[in-house]
Amino acid sequence: MKTTPAFPAALAAITLCLAGCSAAAPNTPATASAATSPSASASTTAPGEAQATGASSGWQLVPANGAAGIKAAGLQVLSEEGSAEHYHAHLDVISDGHPVPVPADIGFSFGADGQPNGISALHTHDPSGIIHIEAPTAGATYTLGQVLTEWGVLDGSEGAPGSAHSSAADWQAYVNGAKQSGNPRDITLKAHDEVLLVHGAPPATIPSSYSFPDGY
Repeated sequence: MKTTPAFPAALAAITLCLAGCSAAAPNTPATASAATSPSASASTTAPGEAQATGASSGWQLVPANGAAGIKAAGLQVLSEEGSAEHYHAHLDVISDGHPVPVPADIGFSFGADGQPNGISALHTHDPSGIIHIEAPTAGATYTLGQVLTEWGVLDGSEGAPGSAHSSAADWQAYVNGAKQSGNPRDITLKAHDEVLLVHGAPPATIPSSYSFPDGY
């Protein structure tokens, strides 16, 4: 992967970073079949926004909270993507039968002007649900809970079960088609994992894999 220059050219670096790890256009979701990904039909959105659905209230990313979310997840705000550790996982979220898009720009910090000025090792570039792990040091583990903290959801702060700020412990998780026990926040993300987070009845078909773009 070609990394971007470090600060003081930070703004240019992070702007280029929004284009992602591949040659795809910025904020363009990856292509996957409906059979492998409930969120495969998510449309392109602007930075920091989530596609509207019946279950989307409260799920939108708040760019102004980006840096605080990164730090709350126990991660650093970096000037560029790291290259010592580089892999991807995929996340689908379904609340009571409604697909919830995973927004672009999770794990980015933004300045007062609304422009990106930092990035964490754990982030998203588009609403495809692909989670990018691009760290400056190797060997660390990254969890679903850290993604949710950066996103600012499932913190148990308020809301009815299944809502954006309900407890993650009320949700069921599947990894590569296998039902997981315990709190979904504790799931460690591994290369090419397909993670499905569900509240309510699970879909008829549990995805066991995701069709990552070439080079991921």
